[in-house]
Amino acid sequence: MSILILIASILLPPLGVALKHGISRDFWINLILTIILFVPGVIHAVYVNFLR
Repeated sequence: MSILILIASILLPPLGVALKHGISRDFWINLILTIILFVPGVIHAVYVNFLR
């Protein structure tokens, strides 16, 4: 399952966060970061899913 989350976090960051945490505050923060600029969304998704 973590490989799927990692791939989703890189290709579509909000999906990666939603798969692990659902539609939560982290999802909305990641969606805003991804809309503003893609790379911060990827960094946030990897941080939320694997480092926190």
